[in-house]
Amino acid sequence: MFDPKKLLTDLLDTQVPGTEGTVRDKAGQVGQLARDNPIATGAIAAILLGTGAGRSVTGSALKLGGLAAVAGLAWKAYQNYQSGNEPEQSRQEAAGDRQLLPPPSDTAFDPAAAPQGEDEFALALIRAMIAAARADGHVDDKEREQIAGKLAMSGIDQDAAEFIKRELNAPLDLDVIVATARTDAQKVELYTASRLTIRPDSRAERGYLDMLAGRLGLPDALIDHIEATIEGATA
Repeated sequence: MFDPKKLLTDLLDTQVPGTEGTVRDKAGQVGQLARDNPIATGAIAAILLGTGAGRSVTGSALKLGGLAAVAGLAWKAYQNYQSGNEPEQSRQEAAGDRQLLPPPSDTAFDPAAAPQGEDEFALALIRAMIAAARADGHVDDKEREQIAGKLAMSGIDQDAAEFIKRELNAPLDLDVIVATARTDAQKVELYTASRLTIRPDSRAERGYLDMLAGRLGLPDALIDHIEATIEGATA
């Protein structure tokens, strides 16, 4: 069995071939790099998750693993929402020099507090990210074939590669994705990971995120904070 937490980190933090940066901090260059060097792990992540700036989290977020980074962003947004602050404060804090920290251990956002276990919840977040990446229909049959071939040469753990291929081929089932969130905190994290994966520039992407938020039962004001936090962190 592959390590879900490592795969989640790889998808957000993989070194981009030909650069000194990662998928997150070189997102604007990823599309061309994927075409130029399609067999490297960074390019696989780029093709899988799209080429928008949605994953270009910078600064101190890069020091955290994927699970902790998602939880940290979700916690920051939730904290400001609960405090009655304006979303602009979430944006400014995320865009500033403040260190993005893992959530406190005494909160439900702490990855170690996941009732289903950290590995299982990491898998849930990866599934949510893949579903979001597919929201605009850009992962078609031809691209699935390309990804399958490139995964075989990428150096990604074979079990992890097989998992990605299965998820790409599986029917998109929002009920299953939503059901993986067992706590209110995990609902926030699930939406955060999905929004982190894409920049909702199309109606399909925006519609998918709106539907996901509705199914998760997240208040509009909280969504505004999540959006502002991610926009600040990916600016």
